[in-house]
Amino acid sequence: MKLDFQEIETFIHVVELGSVSLAAERLGISKSVVSKRLSDLEQRLNAKLLYRSTRKVTPTSNGSEFYQQSKAALADLRDAAETAAINESGLCGMLRITAPMSFGTLWLNRLIAQFMLQHPRIQVTLQLDDRVIDFEREGYDLCLRISRIRDSALIARQLAVSSRSLCCSPAYLAEHGAPSTVEEIGNHACIGYANVAPGQIWAFSPFDRPNDVINLAPQSRFISNNGEAMREMAEQGLGLTVLPTFLTYQQLNDGKLIALEPGARPTDDYIYAMYPRSSRSSRKVQALCDFLQQALHDMPWTKSDGRDQ
Repeated sequence: MKLDFQEIETFIHVVELGSVSLAAERLGISKSVVSKRLSDLEQRLNAKLLYRSTRKVTPTSNGSEFYQQSKAALADLRDAAETAAINESGLCGMLRITAPMSFGTLWLNRLIAQFMLQHPRIQVTLQLDDRVIDFEREGYDLCLRISRIRDSALIARQLAVSSRSLCCSPAYLAEHGAPSTVEEIGNHACIGYANVAPGQIWAFSPFDRPNDVINLAPQSRFISNNGEAMREMAEQGLGLTVLPTFLTYQQLNDGKLIALEPGARPTDDYIYAMYPRSSRSSRKVQALCDFLQQALHDMPWTKSDGRDQ
């Protein structure tokens, strides 16, 4: 039986995305080409692999089994080819990466550019999105997350500590004063983040009890799914907010924002590189993680203890 690897790869994308249209968008081809590849593959195997409806495409039992085995086989083949190429002329191949929006636009873009300049045969697809997605199912090699929550089903490597600050504008501080305790924050107008579970951002470590955590879920006057929008609202004097220092350190240095410490400071987040177990041995993934860990260690807003999680 003569197999067509393009057909198999197309089938894998359709199963992972559950859509011919999304698979066509990811592959950069038309929907008609995707449909033809699927039909040709089913004819080649003499097996029905997919159930198609107007809303979704799902694998049959044969399709699910073929998906699991073919995805693993293609990954092994791709790794073997890249290993041979690496031994001959250095890192090569595609890296599909997803990362948070503000962190990506402010910092990650330039770091990936530096990495690509060092490795001219590396190709990168970068998706910036603050939503927590099933990146393994969507076919990403690497996901950067800024969080305090680990996913035990995936490999999570700590790249750096991302400190955070409670802050407001000088105008808001002059009019409303500063809270003297964490509990008093609830009496102030607040600016919240939409893409996290309740209470995740508003967590503080008291100076006199650094191992304790005080959780706070104040009512927010303004809520956004974008950190830069939150920062702008804070600069305009709309209230208190908690943001990572990679978003605020320049504004804090310039005096556009004032850091507040009501007997405690916001608990740190961590910048994680997360990837499927199947990507653990990928030399290009490990090389990028090594590069990012060193680069982030040298950033003016970050500190790193160098530990893997």
